[in-house]
Amino acid sequence: MTGIWTNSGERWEWGKPRAFEDEAKLHELINENPQFLPLSGSPRLVVLGSEIQLGNGYADILAVESSGRPTIIEVKLERNPEARKAIVSQIVAYAAFLQGFSIEDLERGPLHRFLADAGHNSIYDAVKDQDQEGAVDADSFTASLQDHLSSGNFRLVLVLDDVPAELERVVAYLDAITVQALTIDLITLKVYEVGEAQVALPQRVSPDLGAYQPSGGSRPAAARGRLTDGSAAFRASIADTTGETREMFDTLIETAEEWGAWPNVRLSTFMGVEGKRFTLLPRIMPDNAGLITIWNEKQRPSIQVWRSMFKRHAPKALESVERIIEPDRIGQGNTLKEITPEILEALTRAYQEANGD
Repeated sequence: MTGIWTNSGERWEWGKPRAFEDEAKLHELINENPQFLPLSGSPRLVVLGSEIQLGNGYADILAVESSGRPTIIEVKLERNPEARKAIVSQIVAYAAFLQGFSIEDLERGPLHRFLADAGHNSIYDAVKDQDQEGAVDADSFTASLQDHLSSGNFRLVLVLDDVPAELERVVAYLDAITVQALTIDLITLKVYEVGEAQVALPQRVSPDLGAYQPSGGSRPAAARGRLTDGSAAFRASIADTTGETREMFDTLIETAEEWGAWPNVRLSTFMGVEGKRFTLLPRIMPDNAGLITIWNEKQRPSIQVWRSMFKRHAPKALESVERIIEPDRIGQGNTLKEITPEILEALTRAYQEANGD
């Protein structure tokens, strides 16, 4: 039996999950933390909007993978009678309505308000806003997204606090007969209270079919390049630089390596297609996203900052860093114009906060 077991000093006891007050609480948790979902194939999701009108109903969450594959997410509590079978017909109806849309019609129609509220002009802008590696190519992403919309090759995700046996049987059957057209993820998400902390326990109930590649109807993944652990590949990319530029690169790498040695920070390097650009990624675990991205583009160093991650993991440091970089601000993916020792010290304090120090 999977769950949380606790020991108060005498014996191990089975932890009881905290009941969600209503579906809105579970919906909000997923909308704000899509990385919680253990999806088959482990794609990275970008949420485009919540309560999106698709036909006669409203999809709980509409997202897109960095590959360009649309994802529809429906959320239900097990005690809701619709959690047994109706949830399946609902999400399939949304997928049927979405199939055949052009990107432009989707952006001008169901997603218009949500993109505008987030300050985005397009779906690609929303994905680029979360692309810390610099891995998503605009042309490839757009072509892949349109292919998926035209073919109806979507990911459907059902999230519940517990799964009725009847629903599990229905999803298993659909998995078996629709593998070439749809990916269906059935997921439970429970929240436990352990001491003063809340612990989220997501589990995929449906089998992982992520290794399956459709025989047609969609283009290859739009995210190109290669991700490697550590900083070695990034360091190798600056082998021919000299002078002050090399000194700045060395300082950035050494600082990132210091952060990467901490328990909750993982350091990796992304090499873009044909090795034309490299990014050094000090990422906060378990979110697998960083406060900053360090760039080597055409042998020029720069730092890209991510406001959403500062607000999530280093809110105390956010204001102090912005004081140092005035009149610039920490935005979502903007680049700092100047890199100084004072800025690096402030960023180190931010990563210390994110690490829990």
